[in-house]
Amino acid sequence: MRETALTAAHAELGASFTDFGGWKMPLKYTSELEEHHAVRTTAGLFDLSHMGEIRIIGPEAATFLNTALVGNLAAVAVGRAKYSLICRVDGGILDDLIVYRIDENEYLVVPNAANREVVAAALTDLAENGRAGSASGYDVEVWDESEGISLIAVQGPAAAAIIGSVVRANETFLVEELRYYAFTTVSIGGDEILLARTGYTGEDGFELFLPNDKAGALWLALLEAGSDHGLIPCGLACRDSLRLEAGMPLYGNELTTDRISFEAGLPVVSFSKEEDFVGRAALEQAKAEGRGKASGQRLVGLRGLGRRAGRSGYPVIATEGERSGVTIGAVTSGLPSPTLGYPIAMAYVDLGFTEPGTRVDIDLRGKPQPFEVVALPFYTRER
Repeated sequence: MRETALTAAHAELGASFTDFGGWKMPLKYTSELEEHHAVRTTAGLFDLSHMGEIRIIGPEAATFLNTALVGNLAAVAVGRAKYSLICRVDGGILDDLIVYRIDENEYLVVPNAANREVVAAALTDLAENGRAGSASGYDVEVWDESEGISLIAVQGPAAAAIIGSVVRANETFLVEELRYYAFTTVSIGGDEILLARTGYTGEDGFELFLPNDKAGALWLALLEAGSDHGLIPCGLACRDSLRLEAGMPLYGNELTTDRISFEAGLPVVSFSKEEDFVGRAALEQAKAEGRGKASGQRLVGLRGLGRRAGRSGYPVIATEGERSGVTIGAVTSGLPSPTLGYPIAMAYVDLGFTEPGTRVDIDLRGKPQPFEVVALPFYTRER
């Protein structure tokens, strides 16, 4: 398995490790419940260095990304970020990712760890060869910088105070004033670091990009700065429960090449831009027909009315109407919610069973358990 620059630091803190997309990553340090509650009430510190970092540079960078991705990246201002998707020609989702506009002709694309090589290959091929039928590629360079970059996140209500205590920037900059999905360059311990107000927990938080050889010092500095704020190191187990409560999809569960954005309820496709982006024709047809790629399903939230939780792959059964007793979908993610105190799940279900209040069962290995369709997200932080 690959290791991040912080693997030794995690071992010293007593982390339990897991294989995540070929990476040796901390699953938890103490208990996933303690770490989950820390992020909801104080703050958690995460090593996300398994994520990818792909830099796009060149005079046609905006046009190129508008062709590669479904969103309008040309409209993103310098210093801001945007969530988007990269799709196949048939509209199937290759990955969901965040794109940061570093300069007028420079972007940083952050794909999921397991998809980094797939995304890098797709972007490189498009840059060199263009779309099918085109005469040439684009005047851009695609650099996969993932191996040399570490990514550390601080998430939770105390995140701004913790980051602010270690940041040394110009006198007019205040961490609290950095907008959501915006970023800037800050100085921490004399090192220039890209600081973004982004995250994957449903809480306020920040993500810091820096060279691998600087990661250890920053990790320790953040632990020390956060000691008076209740900050603790957190693993991937609580990251999963946090993102599920926040209704955030996970690639490989809610998002796959067999699903399109409309099925997943992601309003990120820009049909107003000029570029013939990859997957455009298929997505336009799906939108016109008011359906998903082929399944006629939608992603919904399910709230448990009992005590047992559904898990990925468990069938969802109709309990009302003429299709009562028929399988109408499947769970993609599910667990007992530590914050809310009842089971929650996300599932793809057939159209006609997506209205909030609809009662369904999840088949837990032959034992049906009652659930109710609810609007996502399950949890929204106080602002």
